[in-house]
Amino acid sequence: MKIGILTSGGDCPGLNAVIRGAVLKGTATYGLELVGYRDGWRGVIEGDVVDLPRTAVRGIAKQGGTILGTSRTNPFEDGGGPEVIKDHMGRLGIDAMIAIGGEGTLAAAKRLMEAGIKIVGVPKTVDNDLDATDYTFGFDTAVEIATEAIDRLRTTGESHHRCMIAEVMGRHVGWIALHAGMASGAHAILIPERRVSIDEIAGWVKLAHDRGRAPLVVVAEGFVPEGMDSPYSERGLDTFGRPRLGGIAEQLAPEIEAYTGIETRATILGHIQRGGVPTAFDRVLATRLGMAAVDSVADRRWGTMVSLSGTDIVHVGLGAALGRLKTVPRHRYDEVRVLFG
Repeated sequence: MKIGILTSGGDCPGLNAVIRGAVLKGTATYGLELVGYRDGWRGVIEGDVVDLPRTAVRGIAKQGGTILGTSRTNPFEDGGGPEVIKDHMGRLGIDAMIAIGGEGTLAAAKRLMEAGIKIVGVPKTVDNDLDATDYTFGFDTAVEIATEAIDRLRTTGESHHRCMIAEVMGRHVGWIALHAGMASGAHAILIPERRVSIDEIAGWVKLAHDRGRAPLVVVAEGFVPEGMDSPYSERGLDTFGRPRLGGIAEQLAPEIEAYTGIETRATILGHIQRGGVPTAFDRVLATRLGMAAVDSVADRRWGTMVSLSGTDIVHVGLGAALGRLKTVPRHRYDEVRVLFG
């Protein structure tokens, strides 16, 4: 059996470990032949593949990004569609696919499976917002990077007696902000799931400053303060028609300074959160998911994805990850809110 692997959507630390896990188990345990589609769905609709023998994945688990490349191509547009994909699979002798990606990728995989293409999924999102899995690889790395950056911002804030605002990723959910803020001892954490007024934010900042601390605020890019209708966006739309977020920290900084009289500076961490080498946790999780995806292929569990449940890797339907985001529950935010100010 010949299997094609693709990585789609945004890059993410741990993608290469998934590829490595799938190739090593696929060849050693099942005698499978594996190939990689170049640049995600673009490679699928164009039949652009590269061989993935064992030697091709040597040492890649510790590398960031993806050796296969990625794109945000829609497999049902740009000359694609199930019949085109089936024709390329037949020409290349590919029997089934492993699709590694987020909600958009998994939704496309489900549609292709319903059109008769044999496919299994591996969940991937730095934001940790996919349902039906406890954690996604890349999240731990993003939190670690954000925490280190925020720790560095704190020393500058303390030296100059400033309030520092760190903006982290999180379009719809605040998992990175919650974990990085808690780890770095933030005096306020602002997430998309909870609206907070400028008055309340300024109150937390003032309390910290009055105790002789340099206030530290961590905000997710999708946070919407009370009084705003939608997340802050001034950079137009992405290829999927979604607003390009980023800049809420820079909007909050002058308002906090005006309310408190405390010099306030903003830093947007941006893409550095998803770059670089994955943490040990993400390497292990990604490797396990890659190996389990090959088990799904061998067992012909088409239309399923592998996921983390507790410490176990399980198999669930692709639909379980779609339609509902895994948001930060109220009790988790209330748990950390007692530390604010």
